[in-house]
Amino acid sequence: MNRSSHIAEDAWTADEIMSVVGARALRNGMSCFVGIGLPSTVANLARKTHAPSLTLVYESGPIGSKPNTLPLSIGDGELAITADAVVSIPEMFNYWLQGGHIDMGYLTAAQIDRFGNLNTTVIGRDYRSPAVRLPGAGGAPEIAAFCHEVTIIMRHDIRAFVPEVDFVTSVGFGRHPEFRQQLGLAGAGPQTVITDLGILRPDPTDNELTLVAVHPGVTVDHVLESTQWPLRVAKDVAETEPPTPQELEVLRALTGA
Repeated sequence: MNRSSHIAEDAWTADEIMSVVGARALRNGMSCFVGIGLPSTVANLARKTHAPSLTLVYESGPIGSKPNTLPLSIGDGELAITADAVVSIPEMFNYWLQGGHIDMGYLTAAQIDRFGNLNTTVIGRDYRSPAVRLPGAGGAPEIAAFCHEVTIIMRHDIRAFVPEVDFVTSVGFGRHPEFRQQLGLAGAGPQTVITDLGILRPDPTDNELTLVAVHPGVTVDHVLESTQWPLRVAKDVAETEPPTPQELEVLRALTGA
């Protein structure tokens, strides 16, 4: 009997529905610049389900990777072994990314603010003596700047959703609607923020993040309580579709759950 037939319709975790909804944001045939961690999980889930022609691009140089196991880092040999091609890092950034050849960038962060700016550098306002020093930027600033659009995936925690990030590692929309244009950033910026509670999208007038959907079993009040600023809420908040048994089966095979 197929294993998926044993998976109850509501037997998923918050991380699993976040990953499934994140994977659905990727379309077949598009190219995706993938970060390690949650972005890599959702991109590979999409490739193994509804988007087999999704081209995965990693900042270490692999193009068209088809890893059988989730990579531990951008230097994981599995990415190069299963890739269609491997280019140098300067070519990856100077030609493929800055040249506007990547459809979507998938990022995560330690902090995000109401305008989609991301922090992966420090927690605390004193850069030289922070409360926590984070892994840093990597290729995230360029991904945020030059991909046609960006999707952000992260757990919705009150410590992470702050009115203003402690350090702007990757620019979302800055502080006003013309900020990206003034910096000469070619991409459209973050168009979707997917969390373990729901989905946020920028308001078309001023780019402030707005709650547009919640996952099954999540209330709008719960999302508001998990956000440090007065989060805008769409007039008609949708409910996301729950994971299918197939999506859960493939996701659990990927993560070893």
